[in-house]
Amino acid sequence: KRRREELGLSLRDVADVTSVSASTLSRIENGTGKPDADNIARLTGWLDMPIDRVMNKAESNVEAVVYYPHEATPEIVEAHLRADKKLTPETAKALSELFRVAYKQFSKPSDK
Repeated sequence: KRRREELGLSLRDVADVTSVSASTLSRIENGTGKPDADNIARLTGWLDMPIDRVMNKAESNVEAVVYYPHEATPEIVEAHLRADKKLTPETAKALSELFRVAYKQFSKPSDK
């Protein structure tokens, strides 16, 4: 639901793209229905999310959902700070830079 709303899409829009009915999507979003394997595959494909993220939910070692897999964490945080109406542009920029410095210092080296 969050991703759909971020994109400004209706249930019907997502249904058209994923071939999952709008009523099924509504039940999934409201927690009153459970999707079958085909619908899970369709929805995780649309979300650009690994299917095992959904299937292995019971595991305690589950990774966080990343809605913008091609963006680095500092860019995502910066976008959120810029969008925060409680912050001036200058404050958002300063907080973003502080986060970048801290993230660079404390993040694990990339395996790439």
